Amino acid sequence: MKLEGSQLIAADRAAVWAALNDPEVLKVCIPGCQSLEKTTDTHFHAVVKQKVGPVSATFNGEVELTDLNPPISYRIAGEGKGGAAGFAKGGADVTLSEVEGGTELVYHVDAKVGGKIAQLGARLIDGFARKQADAFFSKFKETVEGPQEAPSPATEASGAAAEGDAETAGAETAGAEPAPADGEKKGFWKRVFG
Repeated sequence: MKLEGSQLIAADRAAVWAALNDPEVLKVCIPGCQSLEKTTDTHFHAVVKQKVGPVSATFNGEVELTDLNPPISYRIAGEGKGGAAGFAKGGADVTLSEVEGGTELVYHVDAKVGGKIAQLGARLIDGFARKQADAFFSKFKETVEGPQEAPSPATEASGAAAEGDAETAGAETAGAEPAPADGEKKGFWKRVFG
């Protein structure tokens, strides 16, 4: 399967490149990643837990960075074995371009699975792969850009109004029958018809 997409990241290209090579950043961004250890400048060992449809597995694998062209592009590729669940392997070609407002990160992902996971069907697997790629690159953008600005006063005012509405709703239900005390738990139908 093949996927592609892009993210506009509000950071300079050097910062984005550094983050793409930082195991701590990658670990935070990879969905289900339990550990990611750098073994050489271009190799990592990863443990990732995933659930694809009814199949759940922990994948142990290797990740390698190749075709390095700092700070413009590289390929990140990996292969993981999930025991009886099967295997997953693939990679992403990542390109960084300086644009107004920051850096555009463009990715082209290719992936392949085998074993029980492959038996789930291409449609389910493609949807899962797209969701995982989107989650990774969205989290990467969020991590590199850092925390967003505090809400504006207008946003805070609307939030306070919503809280007021919740309090009003609570007051309206104040006359409702109190919840039974411990030991007096009643079923839904007993409360309705009892």
